[in-house]
Amino acid sequence: MRGEVCPVPDVETRRKLKTMKTGEVLEVLIDYPLSKERIPANAPKEGGEVLSIEETGPSEWRIIIRKQ
Repeated sequence: MRGEVCPVPDVETRRKLKTMKTGEVLEVLIDYPLSKERIPANAPKEGGEVLSIEETGPSEWRIIIRKQ
């Protein structure tokens, strides 16, 4: 999702979570600061549990979400 601005990363993450099976893990790579807040806030609505949010570089993050 790097290079995308809100709401695209959030919408696409939620769409992917809907198709995943329980226990599967999704890695989301973003570079838009607002997405760092929105994705973790909205993931539980689609059955996602945020396992980690890691800063991987200047204005870049990796969010790991497991489908519950």
